[in-house]
Amino acid sequence: MKKIFYLMRHGQTLFNKRRKIQGWCDSPLTELGIKQAETAAKYFKANHIVFDHAYCSTSERASDTLEIVTNLPYIRLKGLKEWNFGSFEGESEDLNPSLPYVDFFANYGGEKEKEFQKRVADTCQKIMEEDNEVVLAVSHGAACRKFMQYWEHTSSIRQKERIGNCCILKFEYENEEFKLVEIINHDFSNLSEAIPV
Repeated sequence: MKKIFYLMRHGQTLFNKRRKIQGWCDSPLTELGIKQAETAAKYFKANHIVFDHAYCSTSERASDTLEIVTNLPYIRLKGLKEWNFGSFEGESEDLNPSLPYVDFFANYGGEKEKEFQKRVADTCQKIMEEDNEVVLAVSHGAACRKFMQYWEHTSSIRQKERIGNCCILKFEYENEEFKLVEIINHDFSNLSEAIPV
């Protein structure tokens, strides 16, 4: 039986806005990030998508996003956390090396790329091996990208550009395999943060 797995990135955070490297370190959702999560919630409601289980990373930005999207009880999993960027955490994104990062961050106390990718892939597999049929998991940009790449051999659709805040990746899960079937990129052009007085 085909199961459905929605993997979603969290809403915009303060560090996203300030262009800070944010992996295992955390920062709160901005006002725009909250509106982005509300937009995702409206998408699921408008499409009559009902989850039977919900999961997120242990980072507050992920759980805060999930709580806006659904009022379902949820489980926080360390396996859904973002890449550990070591001593680059909280520093300017200008310090990022050019892509692909491979094992750059492992030299500075972070995770090796393949270990990070396997952590996320194994966690998602365990989630779908549970008695779940329609699942929402809120995670992070690089985590979503690495999971997509892990299963790109089963999928015909691709997203080359960066995975934006609250982007939703819809996977089918059958016979222990994930297949990416849809990428939902919301139009946030009509959203804006309130200008402080």
